Amino acid sequence: MTADPKETITVENVVASTGIGQELDLQSVAMDLEGADYDPEQFPGLVYRTADPKSAALIFRSGKIVCTGANSIEAVHGSLDIVFEELRALQIPIEDPEITVQNIVTSADLGESLNLNAIAIGLGLEHIEYEPEQFPGLVYRLDEPEVVALLFGSGKVVVTGGTSPADAEAAVDVIVEELNGLGLLD
Repeated sequence: MTADPKETITVENVVASTGIGQELDLQSVAMDLEGADYDPEQFPGLVYRTADPKSAALIFRSGKIVCTGANSIEAVHGSLDIVFEELRALQIPIEDPEITVQNIVTSADLGESLNLNAIAIGLGLEHIEYEPEQFPGLVYRLDEPEVVALLFGSGKVVVTGGTSPADAEAAVDVIVEELNGLGLLD
């Protein structure tokens, strides 16, 4: 293992939710909001994409909004600010809604190949799912932080379920410590 794997952590996707506290007529919003996609037979929400920062806002009739595809918490706030402004421009009164990060997906690289069979045996079955015929990664459910890590033979790791980038850093620390303790990392 060469560099610190934590330095390789990249945020791939941030999912956050908010609500504007009122019901919306999505058909009307879709007609007035340039670039909005609304096909209720395919998906119950209106999809509005922002380019900078890049994300997609899923706007539901209930007034709930889910932002996905952003690559940072700051980008989520920037994207949702754009959505709020666009809705205000349509005469929809919006105060300052609370935004809650639901999930952050990150990737990292441990810098060396992993023997997933040995890891599955070493870590024990209570936290591990590994069925290479079904999925090429080993699923590792951590208790602290409470996240799910996908480990791949290439040494790549995907961490999901966290709500801050620090969760991914803590997960990588735990994984490295566990694998070192098992003698499975150089």
